[in-house]
Amino acid sequence: MCLAVPVQIEALVDEQTATANLGGVRKNINIALVDDLQVGDYVILHVGVALKKLDQEEAEKTLALFGELESLEKLQARENMS
Repeated sequence: MCLAVPVQIEALVDEQTATANLGGVRKNINIALVDDLQVGDYVILHVGVALKKLDQEEAEKTLALFGELESLEKLQARENMS
């Protein structure tokens, strides 16, 4: 299974590299496949490569769903410990 996640661009390093925020972790990513990126834009990231720009509303909805999933996993883990 492959997973691509939305990340927000925090800084443009050069024409092919940007710093992205991955849930509070900052990581340099390859942006060579995406044109006209600006700080604050969201992209879909897969194995360190930005694949395309993502609408901010869609990115925030997806990130919220990931947050809900994480909460459910923590709840399930607590229930399994009981």
